[in-house]
Amino acid sequence: MSNKPIWSLPTPFTHNVCASAGALSFVGGAGDFDSTGTLRNPGDMTRQITGTVENIAAALHQEHCSLADAVRVKAFYRPEDNCDEIAIVQALQDAFPNEPSPVISTLPVPLQPFKGQEIQVQVIAVRNWRNSGDFQVETQPLQVASGNSSVHPVVTTALRAGEFIAVANRTAAHFNAAFDTALDGAGQSHIIMPSLQNSLSAVGASLQDSVKMEGYYFGTTRKDWAPLAQARASYFSEPGPPATVVPCHALWPDKTVTKIEVLAMRERRHSYDKYIPREDAWPDRVWDWPLSLPYRQAQRLRGMIWLGGQVPAEPFSNTGKRVLPGQLLPQTRFTMSYIDDLLRPFGRSPADLKLMVCYYTASAEEDVTPHLLQLLRDCCGGVLPPVTLVPVPHMQTADSTVEIWGVAQG
Repeated sequence: MSNKPIWSLPTPFTHNVCASAGALSFVGGAGDFDSTGTLRNPGDMTRQITGTVENIAAALHQEHCSLADAVRVKAFYRPEDNCDEIAIVQALQDAFPNEPSPVISTLPVPLQPFKGQEIQVQVIAVRNWRNSGDFQVETQPLQVASGNSSVHPVVTTALRAGEFIAVANRTAAHFNAAFDTALDGAGQSHIIMPSLQNSLSAVGASLQDSVKMEGYYFGTTRKDWAPLAQARASYFSEPGPPATVVPCHALWPDKTVTKIEVLAMRERRHSYDKYIPREDAWPDRVWDWPLSLPYRQAQRLRGMIWLGGQVPAEPFSNTGKRVLPGQLLPQTRFTMSYIDDLLRPFGRSPADLKLMVCYYTASAEEDVTPHLLQLLRDCCGGVLPPVTLVPVPHMQTADSTVEIWGVAQG
């Protein structure tokens, strides 16, 4: 093990940069920070990518993993004027040089949690999957309709490493030479979901094997959300996966209005692919959606508990109304109480989280991140898990300020 001090987020609070549950190891939102939490290259995307990947390697090393073990890489990046997302994908692919490359998912975001930060990268790894020989991969040229790029690198669109499967997130224009820019969000969702299913099929799985669905869309009201929610849900049967869907504030290419990804697990038994049964928890107190949707709030399988995105919705109800409207820190504490409720039936608590992903409202003029981190630390028993913080200008409604999901040791 290296004696070099591990990098740190810019916070005085104790936090893990990598942790493991089941067969997976998780790195939270890694950035180009040194061991004191100082950002090394403010405002420089290229150098930040290099430094971030170096930090990811150091974090994975703590769990006896390496960059070669990465299965899914997800980048939240600040887009520059006329940004070509393919350049971000290419830079990350070059930084993870092993073949096949990990799945790379991307999301342009208007804000980062720390001043001067241009990109943060989250990683899910499976130890030594390349040496096991038990993997399947789908690759495609990254052709993006109306993307105005003449470069089409071959990328990994689905990767199955043992039982874990990652599928690259995509818009209706990704891997699609004839994108109809007149399609609304529901219409675009009906292009994306079959595309995800095709990628899963290429590695021997289906959407029903999903353990997590994450989606992004443009909107500020329930009317904006509902048609897309129904379109996505129509591709799942009960029990659907835990889901997180939040508003986005930029997408590439132009005219795309939603982006979706899935993570899945499937076992191979006696040369046959099999669905992995899941244990479910949904205490009465935990809210439900104001539409009939197939998703579950928490599922346990293979030593992991996958959580749906928790929001400060009214307990014991499906009204969709928010408690403590518009108050970030009170709503965050309330939301964490739902995570506590969901983990308790499995004999776990927020202290057992190995990955936390938090979307929260902020503006460029205010820095709420330190206060949020302190609150999350307190809710997690004094030590933060690997955490991805995604500040956004607004959430689903004006009353809502936060959505949190994660993976816990099960």
